[in-house]
Amino acid sequence: MQSLVQKLLLQCEPEKSHDFTINWLNKTQHTPLKWMYSTTPIAKPVTVAGIKFDNPVGLAAGLDKNGDCIDAFSSMGFGFVEIGTVTPRPQPGNPKPRLFRLPEKQAIINRMGFNNKGVDHLVEQVKEAKFKGPIGINIGKNKDTEDAKALEDYLICLNKVYPYASYITINISSPNTPGLRNLQYGEALDSLLVGLKAAQETLTQTHSKYVPMFIKIAPDLSDDEISSIAVSLMNSKMDGVIATNTTLSRDAVQGLAHADEMGGLSGSVMTDMSLQVTKKLDKALDKSMPIIGVGGIDSPESAQARLDAGASLVQLYSAFIYQGPSLVKRIVNAL
Repeated sequence: MQSLVQKLLLQCEPEKSHDFTINWLNKTQHTPLKWMYSTTPIAKPVTVAGIKFDNPVGLAAGLDKNGDCIDAFSSMGFGFVEIGTVTPRPQPGNPKPRLFRLPEKQAIINRMGFNNKGVDHLVEQVKEAKFKGPIGINIGKNKDTEDAKALEDYLICLNKVYPYASYITINISSPNTPGLRNLQYGEALDSLLVGLKAAQETLTQTHSKYVPMFIKIAPDLSDDEISSIAVSLMNSKMDGVIATNTTLSRDAVQGLAHADEMGGLSGSVMTDMSLQVTKKLDKALDKSMPIIGVGGIDSPESAQARLDAGASLVQLYSAFIYQGPSLVKRIVNAL
């Protein structure tokens, strides 16, 4: 049944297929129909950043931007679910079409542009979720917020999601919000991290609980940039890092239909690129904080390789789109 549904959805226009799936999962996640996508992997518990996970395989941000299907995705066997990216105010994202499949490489190009219903809607969805496992909330800035005021947007979201998140991801690496990736470097990064850590300290006192924060970085980084980011993360005592977001490179998909579309490329073509960033980051961080590996994880072998490279957890996105929920169980059971 899963295989048949998967094939049908992959024949439809990508964003229509995505919207249909999210709506259907939302309507069925608390009904007997959830058997159609439910899986039960072997328990492989792990504790990372003080958080207990039933298994180390999670859903990456971007698929459930508004937190509408938390319980549906948890039924698929994920050890944790990351929702978002969410912004302070709702925004429509970039003009359509903005999502493209490259099936020959099990890859996807997107330029969605943080389309979401706003942080208040997401918080209400988290409150209603029955999932008792870890929920990560990925936050960003609105497109029309000036780069100099980016911290203000992150703080708005941080304050609103803090009581409900298991961990919070600071997305400064999407290629689809102009200027966002500039926050990964030098003084801009240091200033952002200082402001976030100060707010985290205050929120810890206010809510009597400590919620870890992870920074999500791009794959398109030089060795010097990776080292510089690692230093900033360690100096600010950040809790962890997610490596990596989508890439702007098209080297692996040249000549394919849609390869020249603007946006971030994800999928199996990123396996080695993200693996190398994880290895270099692990060395630069010297085991000082956990890494969540994401990007091109499409099999038990690629997931294990990411863990062997220094990641403590892994996340799925594009391969999950192409292969379906059975991929979660296959990976978890094989680790």
